[in-house]
Amino acid sequence: MISAVSKFFLLIIFYATFTFCAKSAQNQSARIAIVIDDIGWRHTDKHALSLPGEITYSILPHTPYGKKIAIKANAKHKDVMLHIPMEAENGKKLGPGALTSAMNKDEIVASLNASLAEVPFAIGINNHMGSHLTQQNDPMMWTMKFLKDHHLLFLDSKTTQYSKAGQIAKLIGVPVQDRHVFLDNQLTDSYITKQFQSLIRVAKSQKIAIAIAHPHPETMQALTRLIPTLAKNNIELVPLSTLYSTPAGYQTQTAKSE
Repeated sequence: MISAVSKFFLLIIFYATFTFCAKSAQNQSARIAIVIDDIGWRHTDKHALSLPGEITYSILPHTPYGKKIAIKANAKHKDVMLHIPMEAENGKKLGPGALTSAMNKDEIVASLNASLAEVPFAIGINNHMGSHLTQQNDPMMWTMKFLKDHHLLFLDSKTTQYSKAGQIAKLIGVPVQDRHVFLDNQLTDSYITKQFQSLIRVAKSQKIAIAIAHPHPETMQALTRLIPTLAKNNIELVPLSTLYSTPAGYQTQTAKSE
C-alpha cells in the first residue's frame, strides 16, 4: 500500500512534470520558411543567395540563369524547388516548361521530366501562376502522380482560393503545404515590412508559416534587415522541407548528387 505521504509526493512530481511539459510546449520556437521564387531570368537573381539563414530557392525551368543559381544554392545545402509555370485565368504568357489544360497526361509528364532533368536535386515543385490549372482535376492528378513517383514535395502557391492542388496531393499521397503570405506584391519597404509582420503573426498562431517572395532588389534589401528580427520573436527560419511530414522514401535532404 502506498502511504498518504508517498501519494502526496507523487502528486507533486506529476504536477511539476506536467507544468514543465506545458511550459516547454509554449516556449517552443515557431518555424517559418521563406521561398524565393521566379529565379532564373535575370543575372541579378543570384543576389538572393546572399540572404541570411535557411532560405529556400525555387527555380524557373529552362531559363538563362536558373540552373547555375540552383547548383550554387544546392552547394550551399539550401532547399531547391522547381517553380513550374501553370496556366493562369488571365491567359498571361507562361514561359518554358509550362503546364496547360490543353496538354494531355503524356505531355504534362514529359514537360515535368524535362524540368526535373535540368534540376535533378530539386526536392519538389511549387506553381508559378496557375490560377486556372490548379482548379483542374486531371492535370493536377497527373502532376501529383508524377511527384509521388519521383518522391517530390508540393507547395501550393495559392494563386487562387479555388485551388484543388492540395486536396488532390493529399489524395495521391504527396506531401503538401500551402503558402500563407506573399511578401512583396508591392515593392516598397513599408509593404514588405507589413507582410513580414503578418508572417510572424501566422507563425506564432499556427507554429509554422510559409512565405513566398521574389528576387527583386527591394525585397532583398528588406529581407536582409527583417530576417534577423525573427530570433527576437522566438521564430526559427528553416528549410521548407522541414515543415513537411514525409513518408518513408521521400527525399528531404539537399545536396544530393546531380
